[in-house]
Amino acid sequence: MKKVTFYALSLFSAGIILSAVNYAQTNVFDNVIAPSPNHTYLEAALIQEGLVGALQNPNATLTVFAPNDQAFLNLATSLGTTIPGLLALPNLDDILLYHVLGTTVPSAAVTNGAIVQPLSPTNTLKITATAAGNVYINQAQVTTVDLTAANGVVHVTNGVLLPVETVADIAIDNGFSTLVTAVVTAELLPALTNPLSNLTVFAPTNDAFQDIADELGVPVAALLGLPELSDILLYHVLGTEVPSSAVTNGALVQPLNIANTLKMTVTGAGDVFVNQAEVTAVDIMADNGVVHVLDAVVLPIETVADVAIDNGFSTLVTAVVTAELLPALSDPFSEYTVFAPTNQAFTDLAIALNTNLNGILALPNLADILLYHVVDGTVLSTQLTAGPVATLEGSDVIVSLTGGVKINDANVTTADVPADNGVVHVLDKVILESYLGIDENNTFSFGLFPNPSNGLVTINGVDNAEVIVSDLSGKTFLNQSVNNNASLDLNGLSNGTYLVTISQNGNQSVQTLVKF
Repeated sequence: MKKVTFYALSLFSAGIILSAVNYAQTNVFDNVIAPSPNHTYLEAALIQEGLVGALQNPNATLTVFAPNDQAFLNLATSLGTTIPGLLALPNLDDILLYHVLGTTVPSAAVTNGAIVQPLSPTNTLKITATAAGNVYINQAQVTTVDLTAANGVVHVTNGVLLPVETVADIAIDNGFSTLVTAVVTAELLPALTNPLSNLTVFAPTNDAFQDIADELGVPVAALLGLPELSDILLYHVLGTEVPSSAVTNGALVQPLNIANTLKMTVTGAGDVFVNQAEVTAVDIMADNGVVHVLDAVVLPIETVADVAIDNGFSTLVTAVVTAELLPALSDPFSEYTVFAPTNQAFTDLAIALNTNLNGILALPNLADILLYHVVDGTVLSTQLTAGPVATLEGSDVIVSLTGGVKINDANVTTADVPADNGVVHVLDKVILESYLGIDENNTFSFGLFPNPSNGLVTINGVDNAEVIVSDLSGKTFLNQSVNNNASLDLNGLSNGTYLVTISQNGNQSVQTLVKF
């Protein structure tokens, strides 16, 4: 009965404990652990491993993190064993010593992010003190503090601590100081030190954090004050262990932050990207997962790539993946205007070329075709002006604002779909320039006026030449002989973009002409 009374007092006030036992020398085993009805498994383990004497040493100064009985039962269940199975672990003595510090640390002295060395030399303990007042030792929460004896103090935990190498240890031991500071600040150490988790961590280097700070125009320390810090860090963690050998091109994987997916790119050259960030080192193995190193911080924003993914542009997405353009379009610090053809637009192109969608994806200039649909910067529909606009491919598209918005011969069917790194306009056709076998080896210059035109076009700079007017798929609509200042009558043609090919004295040149 006396022991039970002592335990009850110890739960409420260290001061009461000291006054109650001041008449006798006390120790953390006989006066805190052994009397506790909630530490029978810890007591049995300490007795079995012959560690009781160390905890009874009156000259010691100890801190014991004492897992309660439920903590041992939870660990046994997680490992698929029983309490006798836990007591039979070959490293049980090391596990127990991992719960003991050689100094007395009261709860008032605990600081967030402290890394302390227990009596076990196998690993350090990581301390988390949250803004809400909760304290964790690795993954285990401290449920009762400051159970004091003459030779030390006991803090009760709801989890058993295991001295394994976790993904957090990988970051700590390998110089990822900014990442570690961010994890500590965001109070995520408990999640990453859980020995029974299976995690994949994409770990940005210190330089990666410096780069994003430079992009934002703030010091690195300011990043740690972002209210989104925890969400950003969880966007770098998967809840499963994924080695590099399991990564596939175009895979969309869900991190612990469910706000967005991560987009994986595996290039033909063997390079791997997560969103826009390149993986620079792979498969750093921990006991609770694996770490892959990134050269950039990834952000869970809605990019132009996400707009295509989330809105059913499956053929466009497959093409972007095939052309290895996902890293560029998922860059959070670039701004793009994307003219996005629908699935039907790609099907129509395949039919026009007498092939199928696989044939489209196999085009050797697929990346150029796609980049011909992307303009640098964010250009809303209200900011479009008639005439040429440069694309990332290097050639111009022609914007027409007569009778709606047209890009070359494609209609904009939905405008201004916003993204955090640009805007998307939906097209009903795939727009083309000089691809698919139509060569533009211009050997002389000629003029077309006006261009765009609503009917009649004058040709300048030719003599005794042949002109062919075709659409972008190569279908011919006009074929006639012309001289300087000759006119072409386009009134019989549908509105759209055409190629005007002129052959003169064995030479050939091509220009784009818009009919509206």
